[in-house]
Formats: sequence, structure tokens, C-alpha cells
Amino acid sequence: MKNFLTILAISLTLFACESAADKSEKIAQYNIKFYSKVWDEVINEGKVSVLDTAYAPNVVLHTVPEIKGVANAKAYYANYVTGFSNREFTVKETFAQGNKLTKYWKFKGTHTGDFFGIPATGKKIDVEGCTIATIVNGKITEERDFFDNYEFLKQLGLLPK
Repeated sequence: MKNFLTILAISLTLFACESAADKSEKIAQYNIKFYSKVWDEVINEGKVSVLDTAYAPNVVLHTVPEIKGVANAKAYYANYVTGFSNREFTVKETFAQGNKLTKYWKFKGTHTGDFFGIPATGKKIDVEGCTIATIVNGKITEERDFFDNYEFLKQLGLLPK
């Protein structure tokens, strides 16, 4: 009887661990689909209003300076939509584990509008980068973008080549 109880306890523990792993994987897969759809709509379709429901109210964008709250985050990304025409935002790869997600992306466009106060240059840009995001209960709570700002500014014609 003691052996049976031991085997039962071990089996239940293993089953519970597998269930937790399965749950984490389901969350990760949901987050990949959700996040990819959000950024396709925001950048490629120019629907910045999607961020009203995609972001958690206290979202934080780890930029310089740090941006907090939905309204400020929307204003930040609206610069990309109004600053560039012919926008193409492509997610090349995405990795997720539970609530954490990393995407490797490419952004192309033509600088035809105001971009963070920089008047249109008419230059084409083509940059790649990565974003690390946290998604909790179907809402984006945090983002960190990494890309070569120097190269980006050179392509805009704002720095020497």
C-alpha cells in the first residue's frame, strides 16, 4: 500500500507539472498570435487605436525617456504611422515562454511626414530589431525595443554616412 501511495503521489506530481507546462505553452502560443496581429494592424494598417485595448492601462515602454500609460504609448507609435508611408512591418521570428515574448522584426518605409518633430526627408529606411514584451491576461504590460538607432538616423539622412 505504501508503494502504491508513493507511485500515486509521483504520478500526480508529474501530471500537475505537465499541466503547468502545457498551460504555459498555450499562453505563449496565444501571445504570439495576439502580438503579431496587434503590430500588423498598428503599423501596417495604421490602426493605432488598437492599442487602446491591446495595452494594459499601466503599460511601460522602456525607451529614453521611459513612457508610461496607454495614451503616451499610442502617441509614441503614432509617430511611426504619421512619419512613414509605404510602411512594411514584418515579424521575422517570434519566441515566447509563458508571459514573455521576443520578436525579431524588420521595418521599412518612406519618411514622408513629421516623425518625432523631424520634418519629412523623403528617404527610405530599412531597419531590423528585436522587441521583448510582457503580456499578462491578454494585455501588453511592458515592451523593450532594440535596434540600431545610428543606422536608422543615417538612413533618414540626419547623420553622415
